[in-house]
Amino acid sequence: MQRRDFLKYSATLGVLSALPLWSRPLFAAERPALPIPPLLSADAQGRIALTVQSGETLFGTNKAATWGYNGALLGPALQLRQGQKVTIDIRNTLAEETTVHWHGVEVPGDVDGGPQGIIKAGGSRSVTFTPTQQAATCWFHPHQHGKTGRQVAMGLAGLVLIEDDAIRQLRLPTQWGIDDVPVIVQDKRFTAQGQIDYQLDVMSAAVGWFGDTLLTNGAINPQHAAPRGWLRLRLLNGCNARSLNFSTSDKRPLYVVASDGGLLSEPVKVSELPMLMGERFEVLVDTRDGKPFDIVTLPVQQMGMTVAPFDKPHPVLHIQPLQIAASGTLPDSLAPVPGLPALTGLTQRTLQLSMDPMLDMMGMQALQKKYGDSAMAGMMMGNGQMGHGQMMNMDHGKMMDMDHGQMNHGAQGFDFHNANRINGKAFDMNTPAFAAKKGEYERWVISGEGDMMLHPFHIHGTQFRILSENGKPPAAHRAGWKDTVNVYGARSEVLVRFQHDAPKEHAYMAHCHLLEHEDTGMMLGFTV
Repeated sequence: MQRRDFLKYSATLGVLSALPLWSRPLFAAERPALPIPPLLSADAQGRIALTVQSGETLFGTNKAATWGYNGALLGPALQLRQGQKVTIDIRNTLAEETTVHWHGVEVPGDVDGGPQGIIKAGGSRSVTFTPTQQAATCWFHPHQHGKTGRQVAMGLAGLVLIEDDAIRQLRLPTQWGIDDVPVIVQDKRFTAQGQIDYQLDVMSAAVGWFGDTLLTNGAINPQHAAPRGWLRLRLLNGCNARSLNFSTSDKRPLYVVASDGGLLSEPVKVSELPMLMGERFEVLVDTRDGKPFDIVTLPVQQMGMTVAPFDKPHPVLHIQPLQIAASGTLPDSLAPVPGLPALTGLTQRTLQLSMDPMLDMMGMQALQKKYGDSAMAGMMMGNGQMGHGQMMNMDHGKMMDMDHGQMNHGAQGFDFHNANRINGKAFDMNTPAFAAKKGEYERWVISGEGDMMLHPFHIHGTQFRILSENGKPPAAHRAGWKDTVNVYGARSEVLVRFQHDAPKEHAYMAHCHLLEHEDTGMMLGFTV
């Protein structure tokens, strides 16, 4: 922040303490202030230090063991510059292995941080790369095969902000934590003792791990005091398995200015913004009327995700506008997004996503037994949604009995850890599925046909363009640069191109970003 702006804010508020404490006296006592992750840039030697560590975090009245980067929960926002080389020194102080994957950042395979990039317990790793892509909001998280879901659930996630010259000229809101605000949304479930209750079992392997408590930047129902004007929200769906649908409590519109890979060509006005797991969108909201409102997530049609309290609109973040005027603007045009090249003659690959029928059966029976019919909303049969009147009969006389997520009658040996597949195969770290040629466009068809589950499909090492999403043209705000596409019972097509090498020992990953599907086999490696 410029010194004159700091003085202006401080004088108006009568607060001389360091940011972000400046806004806390304005808050209602029952709501915590929105935690703002520190903004971390490279030092004079071009280095950033990250420590993967354990700690404790207070959720409501309970203190839980959590993990974070440079802190007890979540991590800093790393600010990188296009064209400037950076070295990130990672130290793992956990008692188990982890990796750090740069989700959405286009880097070579040897520094991508996929499941091969293991950092042993007590070990360290340094990665050096030069961001070449346009300005974007990306993120970093573990990618330890079989344990990604648990490590993210324990709190490991942080933002990566790539800056370039073009975005600085747009006069978007840029005051970090004031009118340029990160909003990392996750759900969690806790034990009776207040600890994070993570389990990878047949139910979570089928539908994903989900909770009943929503966190924003690690806080329950926080609020943020923002200057009056245009407010920029950098939204990240950091949930393991829950899709979100953002809106506002008073129906004021959201103006989408950027998707996973950066700026759109122009703002797109929406009343609702569905977001898959791992996706990012930047939106601007007009607060010039001075009226307080909530960012909310609306109910979604996804199996297991309509269980209370998510059967109704659920608050994500309370916004309290101040008397101070904001300085950022909403431009009419943003950044050029090139037209699509000719699609004839391109290499085409088909990736068929599938789940073992036994896992489907067992997982859904466990879900229905634990949560009832309401959890089955969003279940797909053929091309349509399954309503309560068509609910699958899952009584014990027609399906095998379940006990605490395990299958009885001698079937305990069912291997759900390899029950989710791509092209009929569960993930094999040692055998890449194919080789793509650097610099050449390819057309990938990702099919969820014959499957009733939502699959947010993510591809490493690229920002792609969506050609079709579940058989339809992409919505306007999804037509820019993306690294995750919606695959839900139909075919989605993307145009990909890889600009970096990824040799066999450092292959890129392509996988479902419902983390429990990824951990149980719905992933493949490929080389460039």
